[in-house]
Amino acid sequence: MKQRTLAQIEREIDKIKAKMSDVGEMRPGSLTQQFKNPQNQTGPYFQLSYTLEMKSRTDYVSSEAVADVRRQVANYKLFKELCAKWVALGIEHSKLKIKLSKG
Repeated sequence: MKQRTLAQIEREIDKIKAKMSDVGEMRPGSLTQQFKNPQNQTGPYFQLSYTLEMKSRTDYVSSEAVADVRRQVANYKLFKELCAKWVALGIEHSKLKIKLSKG
């Protein structure tokens, strides 16, 4: 891993913050198509499965709302990815700051 300065790390964190402010509506989970009769694949419907407050939940999604929910799920995945990057950069920043203060 290349050595970065504190300012470079701070700029990357600022970029992440800006991207996070543009995320928009979000929902966790996986959206899947199910069938009332799986053997014949008839009676299709969509469901969103997710965990919230340590409880597994399932919401049924109307076909009219599928595109919107897909976008919300994608936004949530992007949000989680940006959070993970921010945390990693925060750790790197902290370690570098400690190292520089020692000497």
